[in-house]
Amino acid sequence: MSAYEHIAQRAGQVPVRQLCQVLRVAPSAYYAWRRQRCQAVPEPAWQVAVREAFAYHSQRYGTRRLRAEVQAQGHAVGRWRIRRVLQAHGLRAQQPRSFVPRTTDSDPAVRAAPNRLLGQPAPTAPNRVWVGDITYLPRQGGGWLYLAVWLDRCSRKIVGWDVRETMPEDLVSEALRRALVVRRPPAGLVVHSDQGSQYTATRFKDLLARHGAVQSMSRRGNCYDNAHAESEVV
Repeated sequence: MSAYEHIAQRAGQVPVRQLCQVLRVAPSAYYAWRRQRCQAVPEPAWQVAVREAFAYHSQRYGTRRLRAEVQAQGHAVGRWRIRRVLQAHGLRAQQPRSFVPRTTDSDPAVRAAPNRLLGQPAPTAPNRVWVGDITYLPRQGGGWLYLAVWLDRCSRKIVGWDVRETMPEDLVSEALRRALVVRRPPAGLVVHSDQGSQYTATRFKDLLARHGAVQSMSRRGNCYDNAHAESEVV
């Protein structure tokens, strides 16, 4: 590869004058070589189609989607050739950061309930231990829905749920209220969750107290403490 070709390949990433200075090439000589090269060999139509498709899609298409795009236009080219064109022009697809909603927001100033499930055997009857969690669901057309679920540890059946567009404090308390009304568990029911702010809210704790339920929480930063709920809900 000549110095001129190296400059042409890196021109989209590093300024031309800086490349010329490093390779000890006069910028005027490089531009003269480039003009002569463009005049001597016209760019193939499929390469033009690749660059135009790349620009049209805001530089976010990789070789797989670019191949489908240019093949739909009648250009029979593969991903390897498309990759070479992108590299020659210093083009690289931009990868947008994926957004994952955060469902647990704990308050370190709030005292958490102990984990009452540690070292305890699995319940042998329903309505003895309920575990809860919040998960997110993608909406058609964009955005998210938030689903709060309560699961019976013994039967592994969902006993209560609620879904909303946001995560207010009463998202989990409403799901629990529905479960308590339908199931009518005896006093002493252990209600286990993580340390999210929805579970430490006053309204949620009052609901537990009115029905004689006992609150249990995972240890901070330990996702395995609530694995029974998370594995089923997710």
